[in-house]
Amino acid sequence: MLPRLTVKKQSKTGTIMEFPFEKIKSISKWIIAIAAICIVIFLGLQNIGIIADAFGYVIDLVMPILLGGIIALILDVPMRFFESLFFANTEKPILQKLRRPLAFLVSLLIIIGVIVGVIFLVIPELIAAIKIVIDEIVDLVENLRSMSSEELSRVPLGEYILSLDWDGITSDVQNWIYRQSGDILNTAVGTLSTLLGGIFDIFISFVFGLYILFGKETLKKQASRILLAWFPKKVGEWTIHVATIANTNFRNFVSGQSLEAVILGSLCMVGMLILQIPFAPMVGTLVGVTALIPVIGAFIGAGVGAFMILTVSPIKAVIFVVFLLILQQLEGNLIYPKVMGSKMNLPSICILAAVTIGGGIAGTVGMLLSVPIASTLYTLIKESTLKREKEMERSKKELSKKK
Repeated sequence: MLPRLTVKKQSKTGTIMEFPFEKIKSISKWIIAIAAICIVIFLGLQNIGIIADAFGYVIDLVMPILLGGIIALILDVPMRFFESLFFANTEKPILQKLRRPLAFLVSLLIIIGVIVGVIFLVIPELIAAIKIVIDEIVDLVENLRSMSSEELSRVPLGEYILSLDWDGITSDVQNWIYRQSGDILNTAVGTLSTLLGGIFDIFISFVFGLYILFGKETLKKQASRILLAWFPKKVGEWTIHVATIANTNFRNFVSGQSLEAVILGSLCMVGMLILQIPFAPMVGTLVGVTALIPVIGAFIGAGVGAFMILTVSPIKAVIFVVFLLILQQLEGNLIYPKVMGSKMNLPSICILAAVTIGGGIAGTVGMLLSVPIASTLYTLIKESTLKREKEMERSKKELSKKK
C-alpha cells in the first residue's frame, strides 16, 4: 500500500499541521477551473458579436430538428389518447403494430381539419370585410368629389379638403408606385422564395417529427444510456429527471390550453348568437383558435372580430368588445384556473410573466413554449427547496440530539 502523501506546515503557535496531498490537489483543480471559466467569460464578452453569429448559424442548422421535436410533442398529446382507444385489449401483433400509425393518422387529420376549417371560415369573411371598407372609402371619395365647393364647406373638415391639391396627390401616388414597382417585384420574388424554403423546412421538420413519434421509446432508452454512460451518475439522472418533467408539463400544457380554447370559443359563439351579433360561428372559432396563445391570444381574435363586425354595425362591434371583455374576465378568473390549475403547476402571475418574456425573446413560438418551460423551472425549484428544507430540518434535529 502506498504511503499517504502530506504537506506539513508550522503554524504561529508552533504546532505542525498536516495537509493531505489529495485535498491540496482538489483545491488546485477548483482554482484552475474557476480561472479557466473567468478567462472564457472574458474572451466571450470581448467577442460577443462573433459568438452571437456562430450561435445563430448553429440554430439555423438545427432548426428543422428543433421544429420536428416541437411537432412531435404537439402530436404526441392526441396520439396518446387515440392509442389508448384503438385495439386496447387486443393481443394480436398486427393490430398492436397498427395502433400507433392509426393514432398518428387520426391526430394529423384532426389538426389539418381544424386549420383548413379556420382558413375557409375566416379568410373569405375577412376579405369580404376589407372589401366593404374599401368600397365605403371609394364611395366617400366619390361623394366628396361630386359635391360642390359650397356643399363641401358645410362638411366637417370641408375647408381642409378643399385646400388639398388632389391632382398633385394623385400624380405623386402614381410616381411613387412607378418608382417602387421594381422594389415591389423584388420583394414579391424574395417573399415567394422564402415561402417555398419555409415549406421545405416544414416538410423536413415534419419528417423528423415522424421519426421521433414512431421511435420515441427507442430514442428515450438510447438517450438515457448515453447520459448514464458518458456523464457522472448524478448529472445523468438529474438530466433524465428534468427531461421527464419538461415532457409531462408540455403535454399537460397542450391538452389544457386546447380544452380552454374550445371552452372559450364555444362560449363566445353562444354569447354572440344570443346577442344577435353577426359572424358568430366565424368569430367564435377565431377566438378559440387564437386562445391557444396564452393570455393575449383571445385579444388578437377579438381585434379581428371587432373589425369585421364594425363593417356591418358599429354598435354591434362595441357590444361585442364589451361582451368579450366580460367573458375574458370570467374565463380568466373561473375557467382558466380550474382547467390549467389541474394541468400546470404554475401560479397565474408566473404564467403572465413567462408569456411576456417568451414573446419578447422569440415571438409567438416563445409565447407557446414559455409556459411549459416556466412550469418545469418552477417544479425543479420547488423540489430543490423542499429538499433543502428537509436537510435543514434534519440538521437541526441532529444538532438538538447532540446537545
